[in-house]
Amino acid sequence: MSANATPPQLPLAERLEDWHPTPPTEMNRDFRGPDFFVVLNVDGTRSRQGWVIWEEDGRYPDVIVELMSPSTAKVDRTDKKQLYAQTFHTRNYFVYDPFDENSLEGWQLDKQFNYQPLEPQENGWLWCETLGFWLGTWQGTIERETAIWLRFYDRDGNLVPLPEEAAQQEAEAAQQQAEAERQRAERLAARLRELGEDPDSF
Repeated sequence: MSANATPPQLPLAERLEDWHPTPPTEMNRDFRGPDFFVVLNVDGTRSRQGWVIWEEDGRYPDVIVELMSPSTAKVDRTDKKQLYAQTFHTRNYFVYDPFDENSLEGWQLDKQFNYQPLEPQENGWLWCETLGFWLGTWQGTIERETAIWLRFYDRDGNLVPLPEEAAQQEAEAAQQQAEAERQRAERLAARLRELGEDPDSF
């Protein structure tokens, strides 16, 4: 997953290096924020340099994805998993090793604030109830890098476009619409000429 791969439908989904779960202390100064997180129902238009919990009415992420490495996998599956469940109460938590396409794991928070494992589909996708999306791998090119990425899919299995992909799709649709209008105008002009009329006079 590109940590900045942000589905356009989400109000706030970022990788923010400047992450502050609590006011700075000696105990938490080395805490590294999630690689990717989503906070629902907040003002996503407001400019932020970081996600500062005590300045956001105590809001913790609703969904977190950690990108594992050999040095972080154990912590991501144990200490951080417990933190996100017991303290953050993050509803869905996922871990993924970008160099192992079969490594995706996920959990759903239960009423006792314990994580219950999610069962993958045959293709390895996991359902994120909080967002109403599937989370799974996708092979393609993003920012000139061809790789296997972690991406969101809708309920029907359609890839959720990134902002730049959505913009490109809109531009292509507008171009197709303009071409269709041009062809329609040409057909109308040809029909008018057949009837002995000058289309330029209309």
